[in-house]
Amino acid sequence: MTSLTIYEYVPHERTKSKLVLGTAAASPPESPLAPGTAFRRFNSWLALKVTNGVGTMWCAYAFAALALVSLPTAIGSHSAVVLVSWISQTFLQLVLLSVVLVGQNILADEAERRDDATSRDADALLHEAVKLQEHMAAQDRLLGQMASRLAALEARSG
Repeated sequence: MTSLTIYEYVPHERTKSKLVLGTAAASPPESPLAPGTAFRRFNSWLALKVTNGVGTMWCAYAFAALALVSLPTAIGSHSAVVLVSWISQTFLQLVLLSVVLVGQNILADEAERRDDATSRDADALLHEAVKLQEHMAAQDRLLGQMASRLAALEARSG
């Protein structure tokens, strides 16, 4: 008895990679530079450079060292107001600015990885749904042929 193959399943590459490798390679990120005039692109480029520079722990360490330069003067003033001002206006603002940017960068990177994986999974699911529809259409055609043959056989014998 021969086997009749009417449909060959071809899994989506994302499905294959998840099943075989467990993960798929990440796609390269798009450029964050704003479209438009040269001036706007320059401003976007400069803003990214400054943000990426300030948003590092090394910058937080440098800001902490810079803030500590004025600490002896704040302590030497023997005024609680001056010391509290130094803490809130100098140290916290300078150091926490960089630390918060580092944290935001880490969270944004993680969100981008999740978004990319979700998008690729949705693409794979759409592909799988299309393939299932193709499979069912092939089965419908075969069942229609079988029903026609059965009806012809019944007509001959009947």
